[in-house]
Amino acid sequence: MAATLTREQISWRWRILVSTYLGYAGYYLCRKVYGLVKTSLHEQFNWEMDAIAYVWAAYLFAYMIGQFVNGFVGRKWGPRVLLLGGLGMSILCNLVFASSSSYSVFMSFMILNGFMQATGWPGSVGAVSHWIRPHERGFLMGGWGTSYIFGNIITKTVGSSLLQPTLAPTLAATTLLGFSLASVEQWRLAFFACSMLTVVIWLLLFVWQRNKPEDAGLPPIVDVRADEAGRAIRASNEEHVTMRDYLRLAGDPLIVAMGLGYFFIKFLRYALDSWLPTFLENQGLSKAAAGYWSMGFDIGGILPCLLIGWALDRYFRGDWARLCFISAVGLIGGYIAVITFEANPIAAAICFGIVGFMVYGPDTLLAGAASVAVAGERNGVAVAGLVNGLGSIGPIVQELVIGKILSNYEKTEAIHYTNLLALGMSVVFAIMMLVTMWRVRAAHAGNRAADAAEAAAK
Repeated sequence: MAATLTREQISWRWRILVSTYLGYAGYYLCRKVYGLVKTSLHEQFNWEMDAIAYVWAAYLFAYMIGQFVNGFVGRKWGPRVLLLGGLGMSILCNLVFASSSSYSVFMSFMILNGFMQATGWPGSVGAVSHWIRPHERGFLMGGWGTSYIFGNIITKTVGSSLLQPTLAPTLAATTLLGFSLASVEQWRLAFFACSMLTVVIWLLLFVWQRNKPEDAGLPPIVDVRADEAGRAIRASNEEHVTMRDYLRLAGDPLIVAMGLGYFFIKFLRYALDSWLPTFLENQGLSKAAAGYWSMGFDIGGILPCLLIGWALDRYFRGDWARLCFISAVGLIGGYIAVITFEANPIAAAICFGIVGFMVYGPDTLLAGAASVAVAGERNGVAVAGLVNGLGSIGPIVQELVIGKILSNYEKTEAIHYTNLLALGMSVVFAIMMLVTMWRVRAAHAGNRAADAAEAAAK
């Protein structure tokens, strides 16, 4: 029977959940504007679409490297260092984008932004892991894990609103701090507005975030040692770990299997995050309409994050790998629907909502609750960084591949080939989840054998 939380523990836990939820949404406000303004950059600066893709691919490569580095930094020094430092630097990078016209500046600061953005997810997972008890982990982390969906929606709402052509006369008549907006391109305002919203979130995170209850003068909520028997991976519970401990965790076969499975999920999610507004615009929608309709993919992902976490706690008894496999089967069906209706941009956008419903559940589980469950609360930040680091290779690959497809094929052909590619990736993801299910069972069997041998030796 779990102990009842005190009023102070409940109050502080809500502060942690709210501040980190908004904090990770803030990371998206400083990440996703670029996907909305790709055609604007192409039109104003005559940058080719594959060149625009290279900028984002460089970001994604830095993001991938940063996951591995920041997973170790967060495990060693704590999530607060990651969140406040990383988000603050990301805000500065986006203010540079708002004022720059240079391809080399975009490329350089996008690389820096990618590394800083990589502090967000491991830092956020580590920030909540000591505040959520094991029997609540699925539902609470499922709901909390919608933070990046919320961030996507807010970014697309604010950014798309500022890209509307009808807004131009209003902006021409507006001054900000005595400066006329008449000569400021609307895509620059999208970067600036999202950055200013993130400043407010950073301040809230600074005031409310604490790494664990003890940092707020409270007794611990989670007994980090009592939960050890149910973990698939036996890793160090020490407050700080060495690089050798981290590398041992990184080489565990289950972590590798989780990361490879996450590769396919992140390939699919980032393909739509990065290119869906462009696809819909190429099919005839305006910039603003394409941004709005692309939100169907994000909105479709909110409910499954809640449902999959609730199902994990109530019915699947923590078997996150089996839940991910079931979602993979649904994801295959979603892409079949997309391909069937891809000629109609509105119908396709609705079908991408089905894809969002199926992709966001396993996305949240693999990098969230599962990352904490397999090796414990203290290792949550490290496992989340490792899984996300391996998975983050997927976004790099998709950006380069889809950029080439768009450059080498006519618009409707490019969309069709991209959808076929995504369907194939969905099938391989289902196969990887079968492999991961086997690895989880093998890890538990190995632990039971080791415990039996230790007991016999005594």
